[in-house]
Amino acid sequence: MINRQLTNPQSIVVVGGSNDITKPGGKVLKNLLDGKYAGKLYVTNIKEDEVQGIKSYKDINDLPEVELAIIAIAARYTFDAVRVLTEDKNTRAFLILSAGFSEVSEEGKEYERLVLNQINKHSAALIGPNCIGMCTPEYQGVFTEPIPKLDKNGCDLISASGATACYIMESGLQKGLSFARVISLGNSAQMGVEEMVRFMDETFDENKPKIKLLYIENIKKPRMLLKHAASLIRKGCKIAAIKAGSSEAGSRAASSHTGALASSDEAVNALFRKAGIIRCDHREELIAVASVFMHPKLDGKNMAIITHAGGPAVMLTDALSNGGLKVPHISGKTASALLEKLHPGSSVGNPIDFLATGTAEQLGTIIDTVNNEFHNINGIVVIFGTPGLFKIHDVYDVLHKKMKNSPKPIFPVLPSTLTANEEVEAFLEKGRINFPDEVILGKALAKVYTNPPPSLSESMEYKIDTDAIRTIMDKTRAGYITPVEIQGLLDAAGITRAKEFVVGTREEALAAAEEIEYPLVMKVVGPVHKSDVGGVVLNIADDANMLAEFERMIKIKDTTGILMQPMLKGIELFVGAKFEPNFGHMILCGLGGIYIEVLKDVQSGLVPISMREAKDMINRLKGVKILNGVRGQEGIDKKKFAEMIVRTSMLVSAAGSIAEMDLNPLLATHNKVVAVDARIRIEKSE
Repeated sequence: MINRQLTNPQSIVVVGGSNDITKPGGKVLKNLLDGKYAGKLYVTNIKEDEVQGIKSYKDINDLPEVELAIIAIAARYTFDAVRVLTEDKNTRAFLILSAGFSEVSEEGKEYERLVLNQINKHSAALIGPNCIGMCTPEYQGVFTEPIPKLDKNGCDLISASGATACYIMESGLQKGLSFARVISLGNSAQMGVEEMVRFMDETFDENKPKIKLLYIENIKKPRMLLKHAASLIRKGCKIAAIKAGSSEAGSRAASSHTGALASSDEAVNALFRKAGIIRCDHREELIAVASVFMHPKLDGKNMAIITHAGGPAVMLTDALSNGGLKVPHISGKTASALLEKLHPGSSVGNPIDFLATGTAEQLGTIIDTVNNEFHNINGIVVIFGTPGLFKIHDVYDVLHKKMKNSPKPIFPVLPSTLTANEEVEAFLEKGRINFPDEVILGKALAKVYTNPPPSLSESMEYKIDTDAIRTIMDKTRAGYITPVEIQGLLDAAGITRAKEFVVGTREEALAAAEEIEYPLVMKVVGPVHKSDVGGVVLNIADDANMLAEFERMIKIKDTTGILMQPMLKGIELFVGAKFEPNFGHMILCGLGGIYIEVLKDVQSGLVPISMREAKDMINRLKGVKILNGVRGQEGIDKKKFAEMIVRTSMLVSAAGSIAEMDLNPLLATHNKVVAVDARIRIEKSE
């Protein structure tokens, strides 16, 4: 629980405070003093009478009541200190900096359990153990550097790793990124990133920081994170996160296509998309995304690149284009007039290259022209470094002034951070942010622009027979269920399927063939991978061929019957479902048949899936052009494909014990989508 004593304590004790500022207990005390903490500050140290000018209590029992304890003593002594503080000193908040707990050994795990139970018993708040602490406007309770100059308009940084928090700050501050609060959670014994995001959501107002940066190692409460991150974003916040520790590359459940393709890491991607969180792969990308957040929002995808160096502009163009933004060609009378104002050899086609000899005055002219004349341009990137022949303060001064009044966002790429360090620092001191690497900027811009908003809890457009689904599920056993049970579930969910019969005798096969009509398809029931054992036959045209295949197929090992269906045509699609512990059900979609195995062109989403989300999943597929129709081939009804995704989401919501489900293939035409084959595996608790 997060309480007032943690966020705004009126008194703090550093347990294990030291005169040696190379130790955590010494450095955290120095940081509190340097930060001019306004409350009462106490220290305990069994060997000292005074620590850094503050009276030291050698016996913790002699302390007065104190609201927050910052603990920097060995793990084995921590429980005794916590017990005294909670029971006798009314302490209701703890930052435990000490290591040696669950991260190192079973013994440490037991220390952590005892401490946590004691703190929880007294309804107190705990950050840590094994963390660097918290740095907020109220107090600088960290033992590390850098200590940022906090800015209420900066970023909130919440990190599971103290070292990572330091590295993010160190790199970000050098680029001009500012921070509002920094919170390191360490082992997250009581509170993780999810609880901090919930707290920031529940206490949010317009005066609070609107940019949240997260470094996450474990997501223990994904639904909490989803709910409160989405809520913050709807309130006007922006969130970017690194989720470290991808799951194993191999399949954990290769018995189905869905099981082979779904993973915990893909569940994280689905969660972040649903919440509206931008996922970053590394620290520099997180810093770049945060820095883009700090600039005005792009209201379109067309970018102008202004440069005096050709190579970086080409690389930036590639990064923007590959990410879904555009660098459109610029031409016409205005472009020609602009070219006349630049040195010979310049070009204005976009990138606008005004050469290494370009001046500050020319830069200002180009920016004004892009803003006032090139109305199809939505944003500007300015790339300007130096070979070190002369100072370029005037260039960066012009850039700063133009950025103040530009109706279009301007993103500065100042790559000469060593050669032009003096000029870059002067630019940053004006409150500006630098993007020293143009490709990282390009990718960050694309991620921010293309990131979808949080998914709303839309009412479903379709009705399903929930009672019928639950009746069937009550009767099923764990494992792969029968075709008859599958048919019942699909019908109850309104999932259109091919007419089919399961037969076990020649007589039943003849009757089914007469009902279905030729041509038809026959598939074995029982073996998991039917094609691998010769258990699928297509285009059966008459009774003689059908009966011959029946006699052959019924003898295939593990076969319990033969499934007979009409022979249908269309583009093969795939929809699957997989239950991921903690996250709930994931829905996957893509091209079906053998393409699901070869191309692995799959998109996923977390249940419940709305029509908007389903359509977004389809449009993110690399093969979406096939679905739209190419080279004279008719496209499919994408709305009906999206309906299949939504109905599958509704089915697994109603039938929670579905562990895996494949609809593969679905056959799609311009006016219908039909499930031809389905497989469902059930898991039931004992």
